Amino acid sequence: MAWPSDDCFVILECRDSDDDLHQPEPSSQELLLSTEDFQGWGLSTELRHRSVKIKADRRRLLEKSSYFSGLLGGSFSESRQEHMLVVWNLESFVSVLKCIYECPLDISWKNLLPLIESALYFGVEALLTRCKNWCSEASSGQKGLEQIHLDDLIHVWNFCSQNALDFLLELLSGCLARDLMHAMSCQSFVNVPYALLISCLEHPYLTIESERHLAEALLIWTDDKLRQVEHPGQSDYDIISVLKHIRASLLPLPFAAGKRRSCYFSDFAEQCIQSIHSLRNPSVDSSDVLVNGDFSHLIIRLTEYSERVNLSGCPQITAGVLLLSMLPSSCSMDPFPRKISLQSLLKLKGVDINCYLNSQQLPPLLSFEAVQQVDISKCYGLHILAVVESFRKAFPSLRILKAAYLSNFKASSLSLLVEQFPLLTEVDLTHDLSPLFLHPASVIPPVPVISPSPSSNLHDSRDVYWDMRSLNYSRSSASNITRLTLEGRGDVFDTHLRYIANSCVSLCYLNLKGCSSVTDNGISFVILKSLNLHSIVVSHTSFGAISAKALCSDIEDTTGKFPCSRAGKKNSEPLAYKLQILHLGGCKGVDKIILSQILSCVKFLKSLCLRDTELDDHVLSTFLGSSLDFLDVSNTTVSGPHLCKIIRKNPGLKTLKARGCKNITQAKRDIEMKLIPLSFSWEDTFGSGNSCQLEEISLGWGFSSLALQSLRPAVAVLKTLTVGLGGSLGEDALRLLPTICPLLECLTLYFQVLSDGILSDIIKSLRHLKVLDLCFCLGEVSVLSFKFPMPYLRKLGLRRVAAWMTNDDLLVLTQNCPSLMDLCLVGCKLLNSDTQKIISYGWPGLNSLQLEDCGEVTVLGISSFFDCVALEVLFLRHNGVGIHKSFILDAVSKLPMLRQLALDTCDATEGCFDIPNCEDSSAIGAIKISRCESRVRSLDIHFVKPRRKPVHKDTSVFLRSGNRLMRTVVQERL
Repeated sequence: MAWPSDDCFVILECRDSDDDLHQPEPSSQELLLSTEDFQGWGLSTELRHRSVKIKADRRRLLEKSSYFSGLLGGSFSESRQEHMLVVWNLESFVSVLKCIYECPLDISWKNLLPLIESALYFGVEALLTRCKNWCSEASSGQKGLEQIHLDDLIHVWNFCSQNALDFLLELLSGCLARDLMHAMSCQSFVNVPYALLISCLEHPYLTIESERHLAEALLIWTDDKLRQVEHPGQSDYDIISVLKHIRASLLPLPFAAGKRRSCYFSDFAEQCIQSIHSLRNPSVDSSDVLVNGDFSHLIIRLTEYSERVNLSGCPQITAGVLLLSMLPSSCSMDPFPRKISLQSLLKLKGVDINCYLNSQQLPPLLSFEAVQQVDISKCYGLHILAVVESFRKAFPSLRILKAAYLSNFKASSLSLLVEQFPLLTEVDLTHDLSPLFLHPASVIPPVPVISPSPSSNLHDSRDVYWDMRSLNYSRSSASNITRLTLEGRGDVFDTHLRYIANSCVSLCYLNLKGCSSVTDNGISFVILKSLNLHSIVVSHTSFGAISAKALCSDIEDTTGKFPCSRAGKKNSEPLAYKLQILHLGGCKGVDKIILSQILSCVKFLKSLCLRDTELDDHVLSTFLGSSLDFLDVSNTTVSGPHLCKIIRKNPGLKTLKARGCKNITQAKRDIEMKLIPLSFSWEDTFGSGNSCQLEEISLGWGFSSLALQSLRPAVAVLKTLTVGLGGSLGEDALRLLPTICPLLECLTLYFQVLSDGILSDIIKSLRHLKVLDLCFCLGEVSVLSFKFPMPYLRKLGLRRVAAWMTNDDLLVLTQNCPSLMDLCLVGCKLLNSDTQKIISYGWPGLNSLQLEDCGEVTVLGISSFFDCVALEVLFLRHNGVGIHKSFILDAVSKLPMLRQLALDTCDATEGCFDIPNCEDSSAIGAIKISRCESRVRSLDIHFVKPRRKPVHKDTSVFLRSGNRLMRTVVQERL
């Protein structure tokens, strides 16, 4: 192709700056193009050539590019040349020409830096403007970035900093601020330059889910930088100063407590805890909360881009703090009256906030349209009425609300959520399960009720207050809630279920586990009314024959037992047919006949729990499903052959729980069944043709070394293993455990024979072990087994396996297990009162502590354990007489997260304990106080002095219902 000479045009020959990356075929060495056909250019065609010649308009190049203006517009001889050679990245240079000729450009994080470099080199202001506009649109959300490519953004930032492109620096920091949640999860976050990080933290677009996420990321960034210098002062900037941007008062208490032992951040953690305590208990003048009238450190970070707000674990958050975060940043209030108003706002509690919302003292609240999910779990200082009112104004698009473990969140408030938030699709009101369900208990009649105040009497379900306006079905609008979790809530009654059934017409998932006050009729009503229901969790409830009939039958009821029939569903499959999740564990109203009827109907179940039921081989054989990924048949009478048959039919099984099944190794002879042979082997079950890749197994009887070897193909990715009573792995199998299950994270062993060598091999090999629970294991185990670091261990249980443990040994554990959150020691008789200091200093972030029969730990009283301010579960039994009568009152007031407490009167200095009144801001849900009686230990011989020992008599269980504690006495030692 030959072009005639023309003064208006110039031939630009572009060769890629790196020819080694482009080795074209000889036939495609060169390509000739014209800018007149620019719209039809395709980079995929151009980049296959080593050289590209382009006929370009000389005048446009002079106008749009300072590079070509200087080269072609001068008086020297080269300016009149008709042919020019440009050595540059071919793709970038083509983009430059496209911009010069005003063609569309695709800009992304991958090509942004090359485009900026090309724009600067060739002096194309229009290209630089396009890059700036793209960054502006990305940071403002007009384009909406799914993910920031952090490495690319860092490179661009560094380049712009070196070339003084300040107008782009602001936009880049805005992009990072908006998508900081994603950036913090990237490994390259530690490479973010100090200037960029500070600019991002001070940017108004800074968007995070919680202050904890920001603190975690900044601690990782700071730790990385401090490790790179010998002393913090040697850095070009103050590394620790980055932490000043964290709003310490808004951090979750467990997170702050867990950092008290951190190498670099112990002082920072102490400041956080003090700030949290000040916000939770502001003084009269609030001078410890509002410093010089400044309240910016109390404002929850909310921007127009916030989609999730996570405040879980913050007992210091009140409705006043929430309201403070929803006020406009600039209010037309004088500084002094404004300070007084804010001080009074922080002190507001309960429903008083409603009066404040409607007063003239505050401007209208801001509205954050993008917020769809809010988590206020364990925010014990929040009152539901105040929260709903403020959320309604600030989060009109709210779809997911998580409010787990809030005792002051009444079930009757659900109607308020339905009415105020029409877009809600998921609500989680989980509460702790009653210990009476977790451990089968025999109630001792009559049931006495201890009433610290007149309001703490036990009320029958007929006396429960319910706002009748919310039950006016004719006026209530249909809700969009599809997923509802009421687990453990004893304040849920049939009345509430009727409201749910009539209002939540789209309900798909319902969790009523442990709802002791609902009846079989109430559950059946929900089943009949909820046509879209595909997941039912009703373990430890009154689910029985009526609910089972509603689940399995679509025929109109003529007996009058059902509240209504399944409307609009004639001659179709029963609801059970389309169920995906069915959990009936511990339901005493479900017999074999009912189970058979249910299992014969379900076809597409993915999760099935029948633990602690009357399930046997005959009933299990009625199940024909093949889609299970979760199966729990613990503590039933199923046998191995029938269980294996189910496993073979469900190749996608991930979780198998069959601990406590004594018939696992044999089957009862049944002439009528003749389903499978009486003998079985795990090898046949998980042999060739079975694609099961188990992630969790819990087995006991029949689980041996041979069984583990047979399971080897199926447990290659196993993460959780529990071996219960009746299982025996043996020394060889335990030594091979890390090889067979290299990804194991949770290991629980009951009644196994252990040694230092076995345990050392497990700890050394399983470097990512998170849970290690050894219960009543035999063998010689010493502190030598725990001399290896376990940096990821979160839960450690040593129950009757560490009688040798001393304070020195415990100190070794604190050094090797720095991340421990759950500690259980039983039978460590050599421990003493100094143990308290070792535990509280070594693991200040503990949320669960159980000490039983541990020497003299409490003989001098309890004080150091109060330093573990994040404790949620505290069990102290038979650790020495020294616990004062007022200990429960002190624990409830000093441990704001405490939900469960267990004591024994044997340790009480005065033989009893004071029971507290429960305030709305209290977290306590269950208190268990055991009693012992003295019995003769030796024979009654006249010349032998009788010895007496304490033997368990009964346990008083105090369960919270609203602001009342109801007492039940059981025979068991719960």
